[in-house]
Amino acid sequence: IIRLAGTMEGLNGDVIHKYDIRFKQPNKEHMDMPGLHSLEHLMAENIRNHSDKVVDLSPMGCQTGFYVSFINHDNYDDVLNIVEATLNDVLNATEVPACNEVQCGWAASHSLEGAKTIAQAFLDKRNEWH
Repeated sequence: IIRLAGTMEGLNGDVIHKYDIRFKQPNKEHMDMPGLHSLEHLMAENIRNHSDKVVDLSPMGCQTGFYVSFINHDNYDDVLNIVEATLNDVLNATEVPACNEVQCGWAASHSLEGAKTIAQAFLDKRNEWH
C-alpha cells in the first residue's frame, strides 16, 4: 500500500509530500534486514532517475516499509508509477550500489536476491497499492 502520510509547507511556499510505502503488514510480518538494506540502496540509487522531485527515501526501523518525500509534486498516480519503475530497476540490478565499507555502515548485511524477492512481491500486488 502506498499512501500520503503527510504534507509540510515551507516558508517560500514549497510543499513536501511524504508517502508511506508499506511493503509488509505492521506487527504481522517484516522484511529480512539484508534484503531490506539492499532494497534501500537500490531504490535510493534509482528513484531519482524517474523524478527530480524526490527529496528523500528512508527505510522504516520496523522493517515494514519506506517513506519517500517529494517536493512540489502531489500527483499520486505519478508517485505510484515512479515507485513501480524504481522497483523494476531493482529486478534488473546486477549488484547493490555502495555495498562496500567506505560507503556503507554495514556492508556485510546485504542481499541482492533478497531485495529482488521483496520488490517482486510488492510489484505482484500493484493493483492493491492505492
